[in-house]
Amino acid sequence: MTPGIGIKGAVHLLETFGDARRIFAATEEELTGAAELRPDLARALVRRAGFAAAERELVYCRRHGIVPIASTDPAYPALLREIPDYPAVIYLRGEASVLSARTLSVVGTRRATAYGTQMCNRLVEELSGAVEGLCIVSGLAFGIDAAAHRAALTHGVPTVAVLPDPLPDVTPAQHAALAREIVERGGALVTELHGQVKRNGRQYLARNRIIAALSAGCVVVESPGGGGSLFTAHYADGYHRTVMAVPGRATDAASAGTNHLIRTHRAQLVASGEDVLREMMWDSVRMPRCAAPELTPDERRLLECFPAADPIAAERLGEASGLDPGTLATLLVGLELAGAVRQLPGNRYMKL
Repeated sequence: MTPGIGIKGAVHLLETFGDARRIFAATEEELTGAAELRPDLARALVRRAGFAAAERELVYCRRHGIVPIASTDPAYPALLREIPDYPAVIYLRGEASVLSARTLSVVGTRRATAYGTQMCNRLVEELSGAVEGLCIVSGLAFGIDAAAHRAALTHGVPTVAVLPDPLPDVTPAQHAALAREIVERGGALVTELHGQVKRNGRQYLARNRIIAALSAGCVVVESPGGGGSLFTAHYADGYHRTVMAVPGRATDAASAGTNHLIRTHRAQLVASGEDVLREMMWDSVRMPRCAAPELTPDERRLLECFPAADPIAAERLGEASGLDPGTLATLLVGLELAGAVRQLPGNRYMKL
């Protein structure tokens, strides 16, 4: 809410000082020195220029049943915090815990064909019976996004809609009933935009980065040669997420983008829930549990640093455990050999 402090500025300040309380307790000299802020921005923070707007926002959130979640809150999704331009605050209606479930984004064209809608339903149906704690993430747009949300609701899977506008409104307005059902059925509506942001229709690309960041993997079901879903896939690849695409006929314009992703090796071809399980390395989720492996005390302590269900980057494991890189690498190898963790793309690890 402080004029001149954007998304990256907020991230920089939080990484410098640790939390918002320390930022606002800092002197002007500390802000210009440690954080290297411009003097005018430092003065604005010291004078708490954003506090009145923040108070108005809290009143707005209470009035509309919106929950603001700061990046330093325990409820903030760990995967979202991994990206370099994570929002300092997200705004939510619904169940916050689904943001930290086993998330998969399913996106695609607004002009979905019967084939695309059918594949959405097939993938979600097959995954719903195979993956415990699954959550489908999409953007509530026409076409594949809406088909993904509806498939999740049909098969009893929580779903999250990431919006390009402030709550409580939804875009498109024609999906207001779908949005209500998402919340009523244990899912959530999420946006990074506070209630005082003017609606200008320019937030779709920024919204797509959040869809990609919230998810461990991204499936593009149908896309023409250009479109927002290809940007979501690009973001997902940049965030070291697993990118997958459903193939279509070579002559179908609606599948030109997905076929291109597969042909250029930017996405793995998936045609069934089984394919998604394999690419996400979730096939072990449905395997019967074996006896607990024999671990060393150091390995057990490191294992306690893992989130319950989400992947974690090796760098964050080092920060959480306080281990030096060499010791961390040795213990991770031991945990892999014991079957306690699995390495994922992007030097990330998942507790099994």
